[in-house]
Amino acid sequence: MKILLINGPNLQLLGVREPGIYGGVTLPEIVSRLRGCAAELGCELIDFQSNHEGEIVDRIGNAKSDGIDGIVMNPAAYTHTSVAIRDALAAVRLPTVEVHLSNIHAREAFRHESLTAPMCIGVMAGFGADTYEWALRALHRRLTSRV
Repeated sequence: MKILLINGPNLQLLGVREPGIYGGVTLPEIVSRLRGCAAELGCELIDFQSNHEGEIVDRIGNAKSDGIDGIVMNPAAYTHTSVAIRDALAAVRLPTVEVHLSNIHAREAFRHESLTAPMCIGVMAGFGADTYEWALRALHRRLTSRV
């Protein structure tokens, strides 16, 4: 089983960028932690980060042909603005879990609406770096469940 981890704009700055909101854990630390979790679950984690919407759209569009079974994605600011990423998720129809380090519903009003969430099987938000692991575990369970 292959899981694609996608991180959107500015997430390469985790650990430095607004630690009061996003915490002190860096993106490489999150990816390392997720690799351990993926190994425990018996799946392969492929990580991708970009600040460019088109690159994210391309990565999603190529996911099926690359043998990806599911996606864990933090679209970051594109959550609230990207019809293109939403449409790419709709096109590939891979099970996807949207993640956010902070609780987007407890923040500025413009962050309350996600354009990408309706294309996802679930959304996890507000638990810092742990949100990624819980999303990966939930996606794995969904992919391996017969229910």
